[in-house]
Amino acid sequence: MSLTREQMLREQICLVGQQLHRFELIDGSAGNISARLDAERILITPSGLAKGFLQPEQLLLLGMDGQRLADTPATAALKPSSETPMHLEAYRQRPDIGGVVHAHPLYAVALTIAGINLQRYTIPEAIILLGDVPYAPYATPAGDEDRLAISDLITQHDALMLSFHGSLTVGKDVWEAYLLLETLEHTARLTYLVHQLGGGMSLPEDRIHQLLALRRSLGLMRDRP
Repeated sequence: MSLTREQMLREQICLVGQQLHRFELIDGSAGNISARLDAERILITPSGLAKGFLQPEQLLLLGMDGQRLADTPATAALKPSSETPMHLEAYRQRPDIGGVVHAHPLYAVALTIAGINLQRYTIPEAIILLGDVPYAPYATPAGDEDRLAISDLITQHDALMLSFHGSLTVGKDVWEAYLLLETLEHTARLTYLVHQLGGGMSLPEDRIHQLLALRRSLGLMRDRP
């Protein structure tokens, strides 16, 4: 019997949770993952459970207003992620977003706290895949401040940092959002190593413009309407 779309998304979210745990992109019960089921509903990880060990039936079904839908015995005692408003804001702002991943990548967060620019235009693949990685203003986690902090930035960027806190990556599906997080943290690690080695060089300006043009041609660069 073939899986329904909802079943496939539930399994994909759990797989992403396992990857986040495996590669130390989260710790404890931190982080959250969601996927758009359709125009009116999302699936999201519950609060307080380790994302690397979730079962598909533990994911919560919410409306775009944040209201719980179709609770089951497996979810009745669970609460939605406290950062649900941030996820919902991304989906409302961008109909093209199908998945959202919020994580705490070590190197990327460390660089933001140290005040080191994560995107120094030195790595061609990062320029194409990430573009600029803005820093959202500091917001108290687990509240409406997170939603407000990303509201404008998410319209133009698929990856951004939440100052002193973590990262937010989005994609056409939850797997794409996760892969972008891998690119973000890999770039952060390289940036850290370059900084440890004394600084390094940037690509020539004309090469940067070529890479940004390629990014635009792939549909990865967003402009304000």
